[in-house]
Amino acid sequence: MDQIKRIGRELKYKGKILDFYEDTMQTPEGHIMKWDYLHHNGAAAVVPVDKDGKIYMVSQYRSGCDKMSLEIPAGCLNSGEDRKTAAARECEEEIGFKCNNIELLLKFYSAFAYCDEYIEIYCATDLVPTKQNLDEDEFLEVQKYELEDLIDMILSGEISDSKTIAAILAYKEKYINRK
Repeated sequence: MDQIKRIGRELKYKGKILDFYEDTMQTPEGHIMKWDYLHHNGAAAVVPVDKDGKIYMVSQYRSGCDKMSLEIPAGCLNSGEDRKTAAARECEEEIGFKCNNIELLLKFYSAFAYCDEYIEIYCATDLVPTKQNLDEDEFLEVQKYELEDLIDMILSGEISDSKTIAAILAYKEKYINRK
């Protein structure tokens, strides 16, 4: 099967975490189209679980939906940083806990129809209290939840962040349902 191919890419805007491009695409029949494309340097996230099985979450304002959002801790990669290291760093920075055990839970593209953001999500256990160290533009509140309460919040639409939904459901399937 013939494929659509990119024949051009023009940077329209360079942002702090996203670069916006206009791609020129050609169909197998020769038609030319313009597509939007967002480049993201990548991210990592973590499902921090305490010894009692409660999950740490962060509540923060998100301008895209203009409201507070309940999410797992997550963030962009630092230059040269691998995703596992970034997930552990985000756990400590956002909720103030170092994780002595961290393992891959799942990985995915957040919105590959128009963006190349690739996220790896880890499960962190054996948490040791340290100190929260937020970035200067981060304002969040840390809360702990029972897994079933988070599932209910997902199903009711109260939690609507895609990485958080995927992470909580994957955590339940991998660590609870398959025990």
